[in-house]
Amino acid sequence: MASALRAQQNNPSPFCAHYFPSLVLRHVTTHRLHLQKWLTLVRCSNLLSPPNPVPVVASSEPPRIQSPSPTVISCSSSSTFDSSSATSSSNNNSPSPQKDRRHADENICDEARRYRSTSKNTLSTKYVPFNAGPDSTESYSLDEIVYRSCSGGLLDVQHDMESLKKFDGAYWRDLFDSRVGKPTWPYGSGVWSKKEWVLPEIDPDDIVSAFEGNSNLFWAERFGKQFLGMNDLWVKHCGISHTGSFKDLGMTVLVSQVNRLRKLKRPVVGVGCASTGDTSAALSAYCDAAGIPSILIREVTSELPIYLANSLNSLRLEGQKTAAIEILQQFNWEVPDWVIVPGGWSEFKAVEANTTFASAIQIGDPVSIDRAVYALKNSNGIVEEATEEDLMDAMAQADSTGMFIFPHTGVALTALMKLRNSGIIGAGYRTVVVSTAHGLKFTQSKVDYHSKNIPDMACRFANPPMQVKADFGSVMDVQMKYLGDKAPKL
Repeated sequence: MASALRAQQNNPSPFCAHYFPSLVLRHVTTHRLHLQKWLTLVRCSNLLSPPNPVPVVASSEPPRIQSPSPTVISCSSSSTFDSSSATSSSNNNSPSPQKDRRHADENICDEARRYRSTSKNTLSTKYVPFNAGPDSTESYSLDEIVYRSCSGGLLDVQHDMESLKKFDGAYWRDLFDSRVGKPTWPYGSGVWSKKEWVLPEIDPDDIVSAFEGNSNLFWAERFGKQFLGMNDLWVKHCGISHTGSFKDLGMTVLVSQVNRLRKLKRPVVGVGCASTGDTSAALSAYCDAAGIPSILIREVTSELPIYLANSLNSLRLEGQKTAAIEILQQFNWEVPDWVIVPGGWSEFKAVEANTTFASAIQIGDPVSIDRAVYALKNSNGIVEEATEEDLMDAMAQADSTGMFIFPHTGVALTALMKLRNSGIIGAGYRTVVVSTAHGLKFTQSKVDYHSKNIPDMACRFANPPMQVKADFGSVMDVQMKYLGDKAPKL
């Protein structure tokens, strides 16, 4: 099953994570000057700073910005540093100062601590029951160890939207854009560059990050043109990440909060999950980075001081949602028409889980199905299905155009083909397919497909390996035949 979400662009809210208006980005040109000429040097810390806040309500306090305000210096081939003015060049011909680097005995965390703002944080988060009504008063601090509401339902992380709304869309866009690709702790991460929308209250010293996120948005030119007649098809490769899947995005948030809880002396010794795949790989890596024990468990008991990292834990969603924000950022904050995500259920309801090559979505009754249905219905979304042969054929077709995906993305591509053939998705619609893990994690399924070793599957797009005698002439004969078959017909 794959879910296709239709973007909603008719809400005028200028800031909220649910609605993203378009904008025109400012362009920055960097000039490389000859070494013989004087250069204008800007402190690294200033270059990495976020923009000044542009609050809608003038009297409101901004969120805690953890680096100094940017210094703007005009550059030309003859400009030099003028300590009396940070906004203009000088006629002084004295040599430029040396670039300010970190002290030899400090790391990027130490450097970030030196420049950290002392202003009070005005943003907050809390746990609330999922889809609770406006009259609900049930809530919990994120520092409490709780996974379900009083009624046994799911919990959500709720942000203080009124405080967030005090800053307009331009402010948030400029802030997030200013952090992309920088080695500044912790904002170089694609997740923590949106810290105010993730865990605004956590201390940067408690964050456990591998600078995850910022993954490739791949223009699927050949696949779109050859198989779908589309020229604006994109694949968000979330698998180009620390442990090879999108689970890194959520695990950095969860393990960071656990790191905070342990420092607060909460009864947490380790973190556990019931997974042998992407979740456990991500959990192990981030726990190891923080020196926290990670445990693979089958049954959970309240007697063990273990923090649960399964899908029931809503903290992971706070990191995973940043992939959506990142897609908008990569499109200059313009909303795509469709986003297609692979999933493991059908027709807005739970089903019996069957064995599939897309093993990570082999979950007939996922714990977060209510959230998925809610998102689909609120975006006028559609659910489509893919057979095993469909998804493997789609994977092979995509790989033949240089995409290199894994079976789960084949599910999403199959759904896209069906929606395209039915006319629901038009040729000119900007469409994003989310690829949640790396193709290298499923190489055996690729080998089996192209070797035609999968029972009851035609493997129509197989590119089978050739057996060739170990001599020069035989190898040349095979290559000449192959190239002859590929040559354009006159």
